[in-house]
Amino acid sequence: MDFDVMLKQILELIQRQRRVSYRAIKRRFDVDDSYVEDLKEEILFAHPHIVDEEGRGLVWIDSASSTAMTPPPDTPENPASSVIEPPAAPRTSEAERRQLTVMFCDLVDSTALARRLDPEDLREVVRAYQDTCAKVTVRFEGHIAQYLGDGLLIYFGYPRAHEDDAQRAVRAGLGMIEALGQLNTRLTQERGVQLAVRLGVHTGLVVVGDVGGGTRQEQLALGETPNLAARLQSIAAPNTLVISAATFQLLGGFFACQPLGTRPVKGLAQPLAVYRVLYESMARSRLEAAGNTGLTPLVGRDQDIGLLLERWAQVKEGVGRWCCSVGRRVSANRASSR
Repeated sequence: MDFDVMLKQILELIQRQRRVSYRAIKRRFDVDDSYVEDLKEEILFAHPHIVDEEGRGLVWIDSASSTAMTPPPDTPENPASSVIEPPAAPRTSEAERRQLTVMFCDLVDSTALARRLDPEDLREVVRAYQDTCAKVTVRFEGHIAQYLGDGLLIYFGYPRAHEDDAQRAVRAGLGMIEALGQLNTRLTQERGVQLAVRLGVHTGLVVVGDVGGGTRQEQLALGETPNLAARLQSIAAPNTLVISAATFQLLGGFFACQPLGTRPVKGLAQPLAVYRVLYESMARSRLEAAGNTGLTPLVGRDQDIGLLLERWAQVKEGVGRWCCSVGRRVSANRASSR
């Protein structure tokens, strides 16, 4: 690829994603370190609104000078030009202990795909798949921590945390499967191939901090959580999303899930309860969603419930009654009549 063409594509990528690592540039454009240095030198000199972040990548900063690069127009060929990733949270040098929802997304039968396609064609197909997943991730404010060949490691809850990160991760997973179906329509026409993915999601405690050294430092989450997410991805069927019981409990009835029983997981002494997410429910409130999974049963209130049912039966017969709750007791009496 011509240097200027590559430079333009990288600039558009930085503007779209707001931050791009040098490792991602090397993988996407198949160039070596010296070529990346030339691209970096040109970008930093000619575009003051793009800065180097600790030797790890290039970051678009919001400033008045950002008008130096006009955003590409929205076209059917470039539908992501209007997608802007929210600014990343301030980076700290200290490792952080967090609850994190981790997603692993992996391409199915990538080896067979590599045998079938020319390497240049394969690269374009994988880039299209990665870009499709990245757009969905941005929509739900997730963070792509790593591009692992034809796989993606995605965090929900870092660097930005939300109360509903588990729900965001599941919505993103379902969105990726749907978006991939749309991408397959184009790939079938252009290259005669169809893609499928496996998705695994788990929620748990991690420690997030710098891993590696020199210019190859990355902020990664360490702990059992990423490992379990990867195991769940490996047992998922093509184009399905599998989650752990820990993530399932945080969904609050907003999704229809199919229990898959318990599965043995390498490294765990006990089998892991897993679920397949089928679709998002129509519930629009927590109370409505709770009704889908059943309300918490009352314990030790048989006498009170009996009294309420008795008074309700009398009301239906035309006898006025009222009930009120005082502490843990329910009192009832005949309604006054005039």
